[in-house]
Amino acid sequence: MADYIYTMEIRLTPDQLKGVGLVQDVARAAGLNLYLTGGAIRDIISGFTIRDLDFTVQGNPLKLQKELEKAGAKITAVEEDMRTIFISLPGNARAEISMARTERFEKTGKPPLVTPATIHEDLRRRDFTINAMALSLNEGSRGLLLDPFNGVADLETKVIRILHNYSFLEDPSRLIRATRFAARFHWPLEERTQARYDSAKEGKYIDHILRSSIGHEIAALAHEDDPLHVVKMLEKEGWLEVLHDHWTLAKVDTNGITQLMKTRQQMVDMGYSPDAGPAVMYFLTSHFSEKDISDIQKSIPRKDLVEAWRDIEDHAKELAKRLMGKEAATPSRTWQLLSSARAEMVLFLAVTAKQQAVEQKIKNYLTKWRQVQQKIPLPEMTELLITPQLPEYPKIANDVFMLLLDGKLRSRTETLKFLKPFAPPPPPPPPAPRRGRAAKAAAEAAPVAVPAKPGPKAGKKGKAAAAAVPAPSSAPPPPKAAKVAEKSKPAKPEAKSAKPAAKPAKKAAAKAAAKHAPAEKKKR
Repeated sequence: MADYIYTMEIRLTPDQLKGVGLVQDVARAAGLNLYLTGGAIRDIISGFTIRDLDFTVQGNPLKLQKELEKAGAKITAVEEDMRTIFISLPGNARAEISMARTERFEKTGKPPLVTPATIHEDLRRRDFTINAMALSLNEGSRGLLLDPFNGVADLETKVIRILHNYSFLEDPSRLIRATRFAARFHWPLEERTQARYDSAKEGKYIDHILRSSIGHEIAALAHEDDPLHVVKMLEKEGWLEVLHDHWTLAKVDTNGITQLMKTRQQMVDMGYSPDAGPAVMYFLTSHFSEKDISDIQKSIPRKDLVEAWRDIEDHAKELAKRLMGKEAATPSRTWQLLSSARAEMVLFLAVTAKQQAVEQKIKNYLTKWRQVQQKIPLPEMTELLITPQLPEYPKIANDVFMLLLDGKLRSRTETLKFLKPFAPPPPPPPPAPRRGRAAKAAAEAAPVAVPAKPGPKAGKKGKAAAAAVPAPSSAPPPPKAAKVAEKSKPAKPEAKSAKPAAKPAKKAAAKAAAKHAPAEKKKR
């Protein structure tokens, strides 16, 4: 069985993964079963960009609002009739938490009747098979994938399939969603789905679309990877005017949005994750009247998107003003200013800046100055023992980078001169190995090899062997070693020399005994 938890962990961004843990802890503390559902599972498995996180709980998620806020999440919108809350997780990861529910449509164009349900019943009410999957985040079944309509197979074959024949009739917004998915993924509608789509289009089911559904579809455009292509497809199918009466491709700043998405990808490659949604909406409606823009903003349920869209121009002008002042008088100051600014503002200003100086500074920040980072003398810093293990390392590296940006360090000699005061002292040499008393005594008592002199009976071989032994050193041995050497001298030659002297002594004793022998006989 596939390890979907592992797939989820490697596919989500670090902020999204932390968000999953946050929601999981809050739901578990409240005793609610939690599932990752819908588009999040689809994008995790298919490999497409994961735009936001969709959670479903078996219970009322509105009860979790206070605990979510305590944990660091921000509530951006609430739909009480659908029991859905929209949140912004730490790191600006978007998410929504919905109640597992059933929907019964009594009349076309009217909101459905919603009742609490199990996760299996909730999956049956969804739009397409690729969105009708859930991943359990509960202790007893964590990692279990629920896929009652075989959505994984449709992901593999790359088709979009509705769950039942009345799907477009119950919720006409699914016509817009089907077109949007087909444009995003470049996948066709399944044959039966295409037939139902054409029939619904001919029957003008779209006339019964709910206003709340229009707001959701407009907000979805803000987070498309290629919104311009999606808008073209929506216009081709006739759905763009459904989202707003005056909305056509002519109302879109095509050059601006093209440059925006190009710059966004450049920043993503550098490790940034700007939320391009507000800027996308700005360019998609750049030729709208203020009244039309206001109408569109009122229909969008996510108020955080609306607020960011409204304020984007004012924040960009403020940042441009700071870039023209003393705060950005040098490259290093400009770098610090742009690094502390929101990535969304840098992205938007990179496309819309009217002052050439501001445009050039942002261009340098994204290109030229990045190359200066590669000039940080890491080998020299390593030689001086200035490594990441030092607490001061980040500050030292940043100071070197700032000086390089401003041209105050121009050579290796100047750089080394700057770095040397920060070098830590070299580590002390290792202590000499300590020798114990027993080892020292054994070394002192070790016998010194003294060659034995060849005896009188030693032949040529003995003399040659004696000659082969090197002569002992002329230096006197230590006292203890000399005593040991004396004890170890062989005594055999002395014993041999004593044998000839023993024979005369025996003869003398025999003569003395013979002289006394006659006297003893006379006495007897």
